[in-house]
Amino acid sequence: MADKHLIPDRYPQKDLFICDVADAVLKDIMPQMEHPFYSLSKKPETKVRRYEHNGNWLEVIPSVKGLATIYDKDILIYTISQIMAKIKAGEKPGKRICINSYELLQFTNRGTSGRDYMALNDAFDRLVGTRIKTNIITGDEEQIDYFGLVDTASIRRKNGLDGRLLWCELQLSDWVFNAIKANEVLTLHRDYFRLRKPIERRIYEIARKHCGHQKKWSISLALLHKKSGSQSDNRKFKMNVKSIVKNNHLPDYMIEYDNNTDVITFKNRETWWKDKPNDPERKLPALDTETYNKAKKIAPQFDIYGLEQEFRTWWANSGKPLPNDLEKAFLGFCKKRANKDKQQNLL
Repeated sequence: MADKHLIPDRYPQKDLFICDVADAVLKDIMPQMEHPFYSLSKKPETKVRRYEHNGNWLEVIPSVKGLATIYDKDILIYTISQIMAKIKAGEKPGKRICINSYELLQFTNRGTSGRDYMALNDAFDRLVGTRIKTNIITGDEEQIDYFGLVDTASIRRKNGLDGRLLWCELQLSDWVFNAIKANEVLTLHRDYFRLRKPIERRIYEIARKHCGHQKKWSISLALLHKKSGSQSDNRKFKMNVKSIVKNNHLPDYMIEYDNNTDVITFKNRETWWKDKPNDPERKLPALDTETYNKAKKIAPQFDIYGLEQEFRTWWANSGKPLPNDLEKAFLGFCKKRANKDKQQNLL
């Protein structure tokens, strides 16, 4: 890993008083990793964004102070990580979370100067103000939902308006909290907070979701541009991607670019994909992105990645040969699970 291209790790020795923060696993929400909810610009963006794909659309509506940025998202990642830690400890956390500002800044590898505390205040403004509008199509019906990332937030200061932030409280929206409860989360590498540029963070997120533990995953430059939410033109975006390829400093993944086909390939730095004697489900090939999209339509109430693991475990224990059509077998499994869940709900 080329560390010179990363922000220095400001807190390699974690404060013993916040060891629960130091040990917390970084989490993010899968739906937010799929759609470009956040601005990649350091300048305020006040224009409504709209994205469309296969009949579905999403609008991100900023407040007058601008769209929530990918750096503002650090607050949500910290919050989600704390909630997941509580859930794993057997607790039942609510949507309203109290945050120690100093711990938050350390967790996200930021400084702790007055300017850094003021930046948190601005971030809360944008997070609370950003609203999402999207459609959900079921059969011949269309449902339109409106929601935010954060419903409410409050800040406690020491020594008046110019004093240091001590505590922050935020209440996650039902949409975000439900995604957490459904375990629609992925672990992020700690060096995520050391990436210098917004586009680097966004591209890492996309690779983390789609490549995951596969050996490799490819995507066209045009589709990567669309998924990233970057407002740069094609030439500038291509130049940014080539810079990341040259430096080869993304956590978890190496990245390659084919000039002839304009295809980006992410390769896992770890060897998760290799067959292991005691890990038979690894022998099934990886599924492609379109298969996941089809599965989500068949079983919209499920965590598709959780279903995939169930499917792989079932297949490994069944003793069955490799399916002739892996996609068809997986989608059939999803359909059976969805129908079973529907029947149980009717009882």
